[in-house]
Amino acid sequence: MGLVLALDIGGTNTRAALVDENYDIKGIEIRPTIRGDREAFLENIKKTIEMLGDDVKDVKAIAGGVPGRVRYDGYVYALPNVGVSEIPIAEYLAKEFGKPSYIINDAEAAVLGEANIGSWKELPSLFFITVSTGVGAALARNGKLLSSSYEAGHTLIPYQGRLYEFERLCSGEGLKRLSALNGLSVESAKDFFALVSGKNPLALKVYEDWLELFGKWFRMLNDSFAPSAFVLTGGVMKSENVFFADLRKAAAPSRLEKCALGQEAGLLGAAAYAWQMAK
Repeated sequence: MGLVLALDIGGTNTRAALVDENYDIKGIEIRPTIRGDREAFLENIKKTIEMLGDDVKDVKAIAGGVPGRVRYDGYVYALPNVGVSEIPIAEYLAKEFGKPSYIINDAEAAVLGEANIGSWKELPSLFFITVSTGVGAALARNGKLLSSSYEAGHTLIPYQGRLYEFERLCSGEGLKRLSALNGLSVESAKDFFALVSGKNPLALKVYEDWLELFGKWFRMLNDSFAPSAFVLTGGVMKSENVFFADLRKAAAPSRLEKCALGQEAGLLGAAAYAWQMAK
């Protein structure tokens, strides 16, 4: 049985794994991501891969997900959370390891994981949503990526007589801004949902606005793409016991589910993409 090499390159860590056709991880290495230096960033990816040993020489393909905008050929325009830009990652990996190499956005990698390996793989289509510092999105149908924008978080929405990008009000960081616009100061989304859980009157008012904005956004995406389900993950979902039932009601008739693969969605999704491209 052959192997592919999967990469999950984040703002904190760079992970490399050898994955077989059954999506069993046969080896994994993790190193802190190098920030602010493009050449050192690339060299660190190379070293992380080399730590996997001689099996790297036999992989069918290399694929990875990154938290930024990616061109069709694996050229990354910018990784804001890493502090580097204009990075030809796929070209670099192909040159260093002599293998077909592919780079996609991390949300695209994650939706491939959920669509091919997770609990929702039997559904015809999935729209993956990550709600953390910002909002990322990607769409898969029949286990394959569709050519749809993963920048859905930048959709313009009206609020209090102004237009805002969706993630500017509804992401983890956005919740702080949404609260401030209503005279409520919170340090984090976690703190906000603690106030909601404690029935703070002002927090409850902001919460209702957040649910309404999110509900309209989901209905817009549902009208545009009609996925079988939306699958959610990200830091904000750590408070899902407070809001998820309400969010499901606000988003109706859209179907909302929780990410099944957790932190492994991006890595296994990269493996799925590598296998798809290798075949």
